Amino acid sequence: MPTYVVAEAETSELPKIVAGPGPKNPPVSAVKRSRIGDLPMRVIYRFLAVTVTVIVAAVAAVIGFVSSGSSERPGGEAPGPIAAPSAATPPPGPGSSPEPLSAPASASASSSASASASSSASASPSASPTASAAPAAPPRSAAVLAALADPRVPELPDDKRLGRLPGKEHPAKRRVRDTRSGVSLIRFGKPWKGYGAAPFATRQVLPKVRGTASRAMLVSCPVPINVQETVKDTALLAARWTLNHHPRGGEITWTASQSIKDGWMLAYQVRYKVKGKPHRSMAAVAVKEVPGLDKPALVFVTIPDVQRSRWRDINTAISSISTIKPE
Repeated sequence: MPTYVVAEAETSELPKIVAGPGPKNPPVSAVKRSRIGDLPMRVIYRFLAVTVTVIVAAVAAVIGFVSSGSSERPGGEAPGPIAAPSAATPPPGPGSSPEPLSAPASASASSSASASASSSASASPSASPTASAAPAAPPRSAAVLAALADPRVPELPDDKRLGRLPGKEHPAKRRVRDTRSGVSLIRFGKPWKGYGAAPFATRQVLPKVRGTASRAMLVSCPVPINVQETVKDTALLAARWTLNHHPRGGEITWTASQSIKDGWMLAYQVRYKVKGKPHRSMAAVAVKEVPGLDKPALVFVTIPDVQRSRWRDINTAISSISTIKPE
């Protein structure tokens, strides 16, 4: 009997053990609620990202359209680097007025104008010392202007040295001293010979060729014209004066213009006609300043074309001039 009671008691406790785990529906319903709650947040984030991207693209398109339109308009300028002033103004965005877009253009125009003005202002001071450093040429006198107005005398050429003239060189060791003028020069041998000096201080001549109207001569004297501001202008007037010792109607053609020690030398051809036939003489004047004398010394040499074999003597005569102590 007690054994049956114990067995009945053990079988009566089994239904209580099976009912222990409980229902599984609540955890499943909790998981479903959490997934439904997460889904709207991701959608919101994606929507915000797409919206920001669209806004940025729209702003960039508006800026590009405005900048390209301003450069394509007549007189418009591409913004380029001068878009920097836009930092001072708020960037354009949705709903912003178009007025700030024209401000950088005006600012760039004013900045470029001020830059050009400052560059020109800075360039002018740098150029002014150079201009002021160049010495101004002295004004030419009425005598020089009258000489240049003479149709027989052209404007002086650019500086050019006298080349070697045709003929054979005839050096000589003897010299002629001109104490009135303060110079000495070569005394040529035959066929050159001394001749009456007046109206010069010294004179050497070649034998006159029959049928010609001119004669070769080498002379020296104080300049017979007024001294000018520059020795070059004095030489110009002296060359014009030598036309008095050439056949009438002679015209000058310059061949050389160069400085010499304490003076200036001009070489030229004098073209003229003798009995209707054209002729020319090769000539040169050298003006040399001498300390202690009021007037420079003049050395003048001329040789006609009928004696062109002696033209080389002009080179020798000019190179032989030297200064001596005047009387």
